[in-house]
Amino acid sequence: MVKTAIVMEASWGIGRSIADRLAEDGFAVIVHFSSHAREADETVAAIMEAGGQAVALQADVTREEEIKQLFETTLDQFGRIDVVVSHSGIMALSPMSRGDVDTFDKTIRTNLRGAFLVFAQAALHIADGGRIIGFSSIGVGTAPPSYGAYVASKAGVEGLVRVMAKELRKRQVCVNAVALGPGATEHLLQGMNGEQTARAGDLEPSQEIGETRDILHVVSFLTGPDGGWVSGQVIPVTERLPDRREFMELEVA
Repeated sequence: MVKTAIVMEASWGIGRSIADRLAEDGFAVIVHFSSHAREADETVAAIMEAGGQAVALQADVTREEEIKQLFETTLDQFGRIDVVVSHSGIMALSPMSRGDVDTFDKTIRTNLRGAFLVFAQAALHIADGGRIIGFSSIGVGTAPPSYGAYVASKAGVEGLVRVMAKELRKRQVCVNAVALGPGATEHLLQGMNGEQTARAGDLEPSQEIGETRDILHVVSFLTGPDGGWVSGQVIPVTERLPDRREFMELEVA
């Protein structure tokens, strides 16, 4: 029986890239979407054209019944769930001095409550030995101005991951979070001008903006056979090291 992965918000951006990578790794992929139906269908079509299996399913991440139905439909169609990647989230920025409660509530509802609902269903239905991945941000540690609601939501996701890792360890289910640094993704770059992008790169040890492929390597490792002894961890993806050829060029120079 083919292994199955649910990837939340997989119709565009990082989520789509993760769906593509897990399909390449041999998983049948549930391409979740909330509102981008056309993009979800395109993602499914691309995976199937490449020889993989995929189905698009819609659900509002903030609605408990819709998330339950997403998992039940996956089980009905594929018979098992081996990987769940909770990637849904919004980034609405506002200085705390504004007291913007609406922005705070919306961010917590989507990023933290949404993650909780997905994690809860994953804990109930994932196969023994399965993998659950949440997404956080290095902003939890760096705490940049105006990121109060976002940082609070992602700190909460990290807490849920650590608790769930202990709750599921007897079933050998590994639960981890990937903490993103500045990366060349649609989610980050849509709201940045050139100066802001350069400043984000300066936060990196390598002074570069990361690439989506760097995230995919980590996700593939955590969901693959070599990731079975990693659980309860928050893994930062903050920079891209030079490849072997670049190291050799440095040594020659």
